[in-house]
Amino acid sequence: MIQDITPHRYDNAFASRREPKDTDFILYFEKEQVLLREEDQLSFPTVKELCETCQSRRGFLVYLFAIDETAFYLFPQEKAPDLAGFSLEPVNRFRDGKPEWLGYAGITACQLYRWICDHKFCGKCGNSMRPSEEERAFCCDSCGSIVYPKISPAIIVAVTDGDRLLMSRYAGRPSGNYALIAGFTEIGETIEDTVRREVMEEVGLKVKNLRYYASQPWSFSDSLLMGFFADLAGSAEIQLDESELAEARWFDRKEVPEPKSLFSLTSTMVEAFRKGQYPR
Repeated sequence: MIQDITPHRYDNAFASRREPKDTDFILYFEKEQVLLREEDQLSFPTVKELCETCQSRRGFLVYLFAIDETAFYLFPQEKAPDLAGFSLEPVNRFRDGKPEWLGYAGITACQLYRWICDHKFCGKCGNSMRPSEEERAFCCDSCGSIVYPKISPAIIVAVTDGDRLLMSRYAGRPSGNYALIAGFTEIGETIEDTVRREVMEEVGLKVKNLRYYASQPWSFSDSLLMGFFADLAGSAEIQLDESELAEARWFDRKEVPEPKSLFSLTSTMVEAFRKGQYPR
């Protein structure tokens, strides 16, 4: 999955006073675009490349996290720095870009970038907010409000009926682009209740014997995904929610399409079912 970057090690400890080194990486975003070197592999500008013609830029850098001994900084200016050999590319390149550990770094940085952009002003009183010096948070000195990074819990569930797997296709997705039932947890709801509700809402089925499988930080939607396998309970007749899904059907194990990659929790769970390597 995207977070599996071994032998590299991700370190998200808060370290706002960490001094940037010339070899550290810079992330610059404009909405859903990121500044990348113009080559096939993912490559970000370094501190040296960004600051060698303008040392004052160092004062704008915002520390994000480190992978191994390399730190990643955000350059939060509104205009892209003019760097030869770099261009703005869609952040979706992080889905299948190489090397994978830089793809993970890039999309994680993008989640923090969106959070920073969304909290320039206090949602409670409207005054300016400032970054905390003690933790990863924004503070309002006027009303005392503190805002932490947005992480939305969500579930993915593989519904099974013996050697059959329920797969669905979201409305607007290309034909054959199948996924598993998924959805966000609502206020006052347990993760297990989210599984039951989403399955009932989207395909009209009941489930039992929920088994936790794995989790995944999914920065594309500010989510923390939790994957479950669940057995069908009762009728297997699908009642499709056409506002959400274009299609849903049962696949025999031998019919389950092989995932193109194991980048996502969904594809990992589908492959686990295909190979019979999932919790029973």
